[in-house]
Amino acid sequence: MKKENVLWYDSPADLKNWNEALPVGNGRLGAMVFGGADKERIQLNEDSVWGGGFIDRVNSDSFANLEKVRQLIRDGEIEEAQLLAKYAMTGTPQSERNYQTLGDLTLDTTHLEGEITDYRRELDLEEAVCRVSFRCGEVEYTREVFASQPQNVLVIRYRASRPNALNCHVKISRDRFFNTVWKENGNRIAFEGTNGGENGLDFCCMVQGSCVGGTLEAIGEYLVVRNASEALFLLTAATSFREQNLSAYCRDRLAQCGKMTADQLFQEHLAEYQPYFRSCSLRLEESGDGRDLPTDQRLERFRETGEDNGLIALYFHFGRYLLISSSRPGSLPANLQGIWADGMKPAWDSKYTININTEMNYWPAEMCGLSDCHLPLFDHLERMYPHGKYVARTMYHARGWVAHHNTDLWGDCAPQDTYIPATYWTLGAAWLSTHIWEHYAYTMDTDFLKEHFYLLRDACVFFLDHLIEDEKGRLVISPSTSPENTYLLPKNGRPAQFCQGSAMDSQILTELFRDCIAACDVLGGEEGLKRELSDVLEKIPSPKIDSKGRIMEWMEEYEEKEPGHRHISHLYALYPGHQITLEDTPELAQAARKTLEYRLSHGGGHTGWSRAWIINFWAQLRDREKTEENIKLLLIKSTLSNLFDNHPPFQIDGNFGGAAGIARCLMQSGPDRVELLPVLPESWREGQIEGLRARGGLTVGLCWKNSKLDRAEIAAGHAYQGTIGYRGQTVKVDLEQGDTLCLDANMGISVKKKG
Repeated sequence: MKKENVLWYDSPADLKNWNEALPVGNGRLGAMVFGGADKERIQLNEDSVWGGGFIDRVNSDSFANLEKVRQLIRDGEIEEAQLLAKYAMTGTPQSERNYQTLGDLTLDTTHLEGEITDYRRELDLEEAVCRVSFRCGEVEYTREVFASQPQNVLVIRYRASRPNALNCHVKISRDRFFNTVWKENGNRIAFEGTNGGENGLDFCCMVQGSCVGGTLEAIGEYLVVRNASEALFLLTAATSFREQNLSAYCRDRLAQCGKMTADQLFQEHLAEYQPYFRSCSLRLEESGDGRDLPTDQRLERFRETGEDNGLIALYFHFGRYLLISSSRPGSLPANLQGIWADGMKPAWDSKYTININTEMNYWPAEMCGLSDCHLPLFDHLERMYPHGKYVARTMYHARGWVAHHNTDLWGDCAPQDTYIPATYWTLGAAWLSTHIWEHYAYTMDTDFLKEHFYLLRDACVFFLDHLIEDEKGRLVISPSTSPENTYLLPKNGRPAQFCQGSAMDSQILTELFRDCIAACDVLGGEEGLKRELSDVLEKIPSPKIDSKGRIMEWMEEYEEKEPGHRHISHLYALYPGHQITLEDTPELAQAARKTLEYRLSHGGGHTGWSRAWIINFWAQLRDREKTEENIKLLLIKSTLSNLFDNHPPFQIDGNFGGAAGIARCLMQSGPDRVELLPVLPESWREGQIEGLRARGGLTVGLCWKNSKLDRAEIAAGHAYQGTIGYRGQTVKVDLEQGDTLCLDANMGISVKKKG
């Protein structure tokens, strides 16, 4: 029987092409496995290896010039306003810290004689293990690499089919910023150092080896295995972000793991990982079954034919795998490249870009059964909060907390770069805080909501102080931008970005304030805050339609410099917001459709994450044809051979946004409604999904045949009152905690009571 949920290849990754390697990770440790036969490269990451410590970057001239910037915008002197902001409101220094590689592990197999045959490299998503196998002469060699979360070690198991046939050596290295390499106990090698930059983090990486048959010894910078049948290498790492005595931590981890066999380590790894992965599963009827093809060839065939439902299901499972592997309770949240980044200065510093990308990373978390993987994001909001309060007070003389379009390991909230279309945007903390309510809406976890309510509340409080009244009495943000877009000034045709109250600003604030009011209703109290937020909501501009029938991006109708821009920020209210719906705002929904059509007709969706956002837009508009088309285009145009999303270069947000879009084809939910198969693509004629989560604490399983619902089971984790809809039919339900609602093909219902 062909094994599903496996990426596989018949050749190693090119050592010079990081995007061909295969990822493993446990949230804290990540590795990219290249799979060479005689020479293996495993590029390493540890989630807290960042360049430097926290520094205060707030520009002390910000508040003194804020009103001047606002007045210049009122007067239409946009270019002057932008120039003054560049001087007075830019961080000093301009940049936050950046993510970095931990280094490389190289494994050289010596004394290989003869031709390499029967080569196979695979990533098994069910087991979260990368395997490499090949034959040389009469000997078969196999390697397994996985990242154990319980032990926080990377495990490399290397075996030969004949005794005494395995000869190899291992070395760990880093290009810069390490100052000590040593060996100890005869079976360990290590390096340690301090990252560049002010207050740089200390780090340590250590590898321990053992073997069956033959010998292993540390010689110089190498662990050398001679004449063995099996070798086991365990790698761990730590930084001063979490630990004080780094080498002691590494020694302890390796000593504990050294008491376990390779099989025990693997079984413990499976027991921890598989409940995450198996919490949600998707099967689509095969169309052009490609499991016999290596994944890179399968993807190429898909580019030619557009047919391979199994590849779409594999992409969905790969997205979930990446989230489990890069965002586990206790780890840092997934950054711009998850946990995997090559080099000392990866693209865009591989930071947390919070004007869409970090938020998109967590779109599949709740509905795809990975709610616990969402938790590192909330831990990071807590790290950001004190810095965000300082920035609010110092830059804007406001209460609450604020963040701009980037943050880093330390939770820095000051403006990043001098990129006018993004740097001075103030909605980062606001958007991130809406995830608090989203997590509650799916889990109904009141304790969580109570614990994190202060973040939601104080994100609102900042804007109660920061909003200003425009000439029409509307409450708007100034200066504002529409990330990361540019319009043309009517008076001279030159590009500009600053404005008063972009559409996205108002839409995010509406979502944030509504979420906070709803949280107050759940938790009780805060009546004064609720009244104030409600009063302000009445003055925040709602989405407007321009003269061409599209959603307005700015308060005025401007010509865009780039009509096919990758950001479609003014449709936040459509998704992930909830202010534009087919049912409640049909005119706005139609305008959103025209906006999408216009963007796409001018080349929009040319980056992977943008295409993923577009999938979710079309799904929200219930357009089956457009949703399916864009899912296919995501794979055809913006997916690398290892299924990583291609911006270009690699960004992980497209993988996560794409997985969320696939799930939204099959189920969508609101506060008191669930829609089954709302956007089922025509080619997905038969399939099954288990473990989808809906708002209200529901778990949904579906089976469909001939493009029609065959059966559904909806389990209530909490008491639930609402409606279940399917293609215009609705049934009202009233479930007690523990009940399971069963629906047949005719929407006939029965309820299995708890117990």
